[in-house]
Amino acid sequence: MDNSDKIILMKKIKKAVLPVAGFGTRFLPATKATPKEMLSIIDKPLVQYAVEEAIEIGIEEIIFITSPSKYSIKKHFDKSKELEEKLRSLGKDDLIEKLNPSKFDDIKFHYIVQNEQKGLGHAISLAEQLIQDEPFAVLLPDDLFFSNDSCLNQLKRSYEISNASIIAVNEIELEDIHKYGVIKPGNIKDNLIEIADIIEKPEADEAPSNIAVCGRYILNSSIFNKLKDVLPDKTGEIQLTDAIKLLIDDEMVLACIYKGEKFDCGSKRGFVEATIAISLRDIEIGDEIKNVIKKI
Repeated sequence: MDNSDKIILMKKIKKAVLPVAGFGTRFLPATKATPKEMLSIIDKPLVQYAVEEAIEIGIEEIIFITSPSKYSIKKHFDKSKELEEKLRSLGKDDLIEKLNPSKFDDIKFHYIVQNEQKGLGHAISLAEQLIQDEPFAVLLPDDLFFSNDSCLNQLKRSYEISNASIIAVNEIELEDIHKYGVIKPGNIKDNLIEIADIIEKPEADEAPSNIAVCGRYILNSSIFNKLKDVLPDKTGEIQLTDAIKLLIDDEMVLACIYKGEKFDCGSKRGFVEATIAISLRDIEIGDEIKNVIKKI
């Protein structure tokens, strides 16, 4: 049988991993009792935006890598029958869909506890038993994306063409380059880049480009073997970026240039920017917020 007769079986992307075990130190004291991922952009917690983005591309299972103290995330995604009945008795049926969105009905939620903060790579490795040999998505809720064609859907479409692990990237200012994983671009076709190398948080004079990793990935399960080979960095953490660097030696890894808006809600500035941007588009309060901004 020659290559023309071979059929590549494309595995459906059914599972998504959301690492939510971080301390959220940049938002203290707000995050002393409330997980950073549960801070709201208007009336919806940050983590829900990521979950909805995953569901929109057909994800059926959400795997949270969480910490022992973040029980409120599970409570948020559990159905609240008691509050639903209360709203119904008050004639506020219109709020029930907001309280218990029907899009969550058939989604299976898993919660894996990361007892020690050992980095993003370590967090992802904890999902191996649930992922097994399937491709999967990774969403970092800190990064909030807005576009008609979602960031994860752009990745999914490219993955279905290439069958290669693929990460979202965008161009950033060199002054901020030290905050991100940065790629060395290889062959470029349209908005897809073959990754020649990737470096975690380089200084500006060491960065191979100004193209940085965003918080969305679709990875093949081969990444788990590489995560086992990664040595801890100087802070003692296992970095996903370092595992991707090892993966490049064995197989093609692509970067997809994200087309749309992105807010870094892991920073105070980004969180405020996202809040303003979304409030201005809100049907109920958009005009009022515009007037408030003018007064300020």
